Amino acid sequence: MTDAQGFADLFYTSQDGLRLHARLYGAEAGHEDPARRGNRPVVCLPGLTRNARDFHELALHLANDVENPRRIICFDYRGRGRSAYDPNWQNYNVGMEATDVIAGLDALGVTEAAFVGTSRGGLIIHVLAMMRPALIKAVVLNDIGPVIETAGLAHIRSYLENAPRPVDFSDAVQIQKAVHGEAFPALSDTDWHRFVHAIYRNEAGVPVADYDPALLNTVLVMDLSQPLPDLWPQFEALASVPVLAIRGANSRLLTAETIDEMGRRHPRLEAVTVDGQGHAPLLETGNLPATIAAFLRQAEAKAVKA
Repeated sequence: MTDAQGFADLFYTSQDGLRLHARLYGAEAGHEDPARRGNRPVVCLPGLTRNARDFHELALHLANDVENPRRIICFDYRGRGRSAYDPNWQNYNVGMEATDVIAGLDALGVTEAAFVGTSRGGLIIHVLAMMRPALIKAVVLNDIGPVIETAGLAHIRSYLENAPRPVDFSDAVQIQKAVHGEAFPALSDTDWHRFVHAIYRNEAGVPVADYDPALLNTVLVMDLSQPLPDLWPQFEALASVPVLAIRGANSRLLTAETIDEMGRRHPRLEAVTVDGQGHAPLLETGNLPATIAAFLRQAEAKAVKA
């Protein structure tokens, strides 16, 4: 059943036997609200070390959209959040994670959905576009595109390698401000506290990064002296569905030039730049919830007319 926080927990099993987790918003566990029938669910996919909590406020907003209420499914990848850790860290890759997402959607009987992907989540959407294109009916890409800047990845790797361990949540806020404050001047104190509680789990008052430490190995093995392979063929596989591309104005991972090229290659692309934020914008801030909700309503309406 949906609890007082507005979501229910789904646990399911991956193809290789791991117990994986997702949050369900907008419907009782195992029961679809009649008011939401006809509206495709929204699947939310977080960043590399992040988890389903990233989308809590956005999910509540979308699930309770008066004009277009719908079911929201927020995934914890293997090794993150409430999903089991994989004993083989090499399984922490976008192909395996895309397969896990499909397994979760199959468990729920979802055959069509809109997708919201932050960073790593957007890469998984690109993979899904090749693996199961009929599944994807609209896409929101949050600070990610077919070209990933190595400078941005180097910054992420440096942070993960050297991340200090906070002693309490106030300390965690100060640490995050010190690392990310220059790129995110638009965030309020409330935003920073919400951000911190999303990325750390609470162990007797001590914040602990909510992912398998072995996940860092996947970043350490990257050769950042060379440009990464681009994903233009995978992006172009999304040409038949509406795409909203969100970019943080201070992002080091996604350039304005890549956004421009995405617009040239995709006839239905909409682009939004978020001032005062870097990689990746917090989707519950400012006008982003309303912008995303309006985009999804328009995509749904166009699909009905078609």
